[in-house]
Amino acid sequence: MNSMFQRRRLDKLFRLVIPRLMLAVALISLLPQTYARDSAVDNDGESALFHDAHFHLTNYIQEGTDIKDFVNMLGSRIGRSTLFGIPLQQQWSHSNTGDWAPYYYLQSDAPLYYYSFTDAHIAMAYKSLTPEQQKRLDPMITGFNPADMYAADHIRRVLRTFPGVFSGIGEFTIHKEFVSSKIAGETASLTNPALDRILDFAAEAGLVVILHNDIDMPFPKPDQEPYMLAQMKELFQRHPDTTIIWAHIGLGRVVRPHAEQLAIVEKVCTDPSLSHVYMDISWDEVAKYATASPKSIQLTAKVLNRYPDRFLFGTDVVAPKSADAMIAVYEAYQPVIELLTPEAKYKVFKGNYERLFDQAREKVRAWEKQTWLSPLPLHTGHQHPVRAYRPRHINNNDW
Repeated sequence: MNSMFQRRRLDKLFRLVIPRLMLAVALISLLPQTYARDSAVDNDGESALFHDAHFHLTNYIQEGTDIKDFVNMLGSRIGRSTLFGIPLQQQWSHSNTGDWAPYYYLQSDAPLYYYSFTDAHIAMAYKSLTPEQQKRLDPMITGFNPADMYAADHIRRVLRTFPGVFSGIGEFTIHKEFVSSKIAGETASLTNPALDRILDFAAEAGLVVILHNDIDMPFPKPDQEPYMLAQMKELFQRHPDTTIIWAHIGLGRVVRPHAEQLAIVEKVCTDPSLSHVYMDISWDEVAKYATASPKSIQLTAKVLNRYPDRFLFGTDVVAPKSADAMIAVYEAYQPVIELLTPEAKYKVFKGNYERLFDQAREKVRAWEKQTWLSPLPLHTGHQHPVRAYRPRHINNNDW
C-alpha cells in the first residue's frame, strides 16, 4: 500500500517537474550562445566589422563605461580597440554653474585642466581583465601636458610603473576648436620643444602616437594663412622614426574641410618624408563631411582606394552605454564602404590597425624589458639639448 502510494507521488512529481526542468535546461543552453554573440570574437578578428583605432572609455569628468561591460560590448562585430580616457578634466566652478555640475567642456566657462590619474585608471582597468580580454585592447597614455618639458618623463614613468600594458600615447591635443583656449596654463604648440621630446621618446620606446591638431582655425578669414599646416608638416618631418596617426584628418565640428583638404591628404600620402604619418577617419562628424554629397562620397572612396595603407577607421565614441554608438559610426560610412575595393576595406577597417598596433606592442614590450633594471634619468641641475624650431613664411604649396 505504501509503495503504491509512493509510486503515485513519484509519477505526479515527474509529470510536474520534468517538463519544467527540460524547459529550464533549454533556456540555459541558449545563454552561452547569446553570450558568445555578445562577447566572443575569433582571434584573428575575421568575423568583426572593424577594429576601433580611436575610443574613449571615460569622458570630461573622468566617468565612463565599466571595462568589463565594454569588452562585452565589442562582441563579435568589433574586433580590437584602442583604450584611452580623456586627459582633460572639466572644472566644476560653483561661481559659474552653481549647483549644476557640467560634464562636457561646452557646458561651462570654467577651465579644463590636465588629469594625469587617467593613465593609472586605464592601466588598472586593463589589468582587471583576463589575458584573452586584454588581447583585444591597446591602452594608450594620455595624462600629460604637451606644453611641459617633463611630459616625456611622465610617459616613461607610466611605462615603468605599468609594464605590459600600453601600446601608445594619445589621443592628445595641440590645437582643437574651443578646447585649447580653455586649458589652464601655457597653451600647447606645434613648435614647443616639449612636443619634440614627447615624439622623440615615442620613437625610442616604439609607441604609436595619436595626435589631434585641427587643420585650420575655426571661422578662418579668406586671407588668413593656414599657419598650422606648415608647422604640422615640419613637426612630422622632424620625427621620421615616430609612428604618428593624425586624428580626424584635422577636422572638427566647426573646423570644416580645408579648400585643399584632399590635395593635402594626397601630399601626406605621397611625400616620402611623411611615410610614417597615418590618418584616422574617426568621429561621426568626419563621416558627415565624407558623405555630405555624391561627389564627396566618390572623392573619399577614391583616396582610400588609392592609398589604403595610410588610413585607419575609428569611432571616437566617448563612454558608450552600448555598442550601438560605435556601430552607428561604421554605418555612417556605408556609402563610402560600398565603393571600396576589398583590399582598401580590409586595410582601412582592420589591417592597418593590426599592423601598426602589433608592431607597437612588440617594440614597447622590448623597450620595457631592456630598460626594466636601468634607473630612471635624473634631471636636477642638468640641461638638455632641445630641437630648434625656425619659423618661416608659409607657402600653401608646401602641402
